Amino acid sequence: MIAIVHLGAGNTASVQFALERLGAEVIVTSDAAVIAEAERIVLPGVGAAGYAMERMGALGLTDIIKRFERPLLGLCLGQQLLFAESEENGGATMLGFIPGRVTRMPVRDDLPVPHMGWSQLHGLADDPILQGVREGDYAYFVHSYVCPDTDATIACADYGAKVPAMVRQGNRWGCQFHPERSAKAGAQILRNFLELDA
Repeated sequence: MIAIVHLGAGNTASVQFALERLGAEVIVTSDAAVIAEAERIVLPGVGAAGYAMERMGALGLTDIIKRFERPLLGLCLGQQLLFAESEENGGATMLGFIPGRVTRMPVRDDLPVPHMGWSQLHGLADDPILQGVREGDYAYFVHSYVCPDTDATIACADYGAKVPAMVRQGNRWGCQFHPERSAKAGAQILRNFLELDA
């Protein structure tokens, strides 16, 4: 059973359908007991980090997610929530699996923010979630804030500067992009996540 953590994010249904197309048994839930017992969990997110963390706390999910030891995949904002803090909305304390502060992308005349659209993945690490994904494959991004580049980075994109596109810390992975909207490469990443040892 794959539990998609329901924090009110708009992309929850598309993530559910993408996983079901790959044959997964999926439940969208904010029930702490169901999430704690899931084989693996997906933490999607669209919107502000502070709101997502407040919602997680109000639902009694923060400690459940922090203690979860089986595979976890954070998507879009969900990747950012894996880090210690964000400067969004004046500052937010996040899950803290990965040290560092998420910051707003610099605004440039030639590169509008948010970073929205297809970008190539490069610098792919030898990681089980990236098996079958090739250097230069495209993924679909929509984000205004960017994670710091740390030892946890396992794939990057370029948008005027290096964008950590995927991260990993132990049994917790993140995609800054939307794999459910990223065609073949995204489907491969989700398939790999389903096959990770739990």
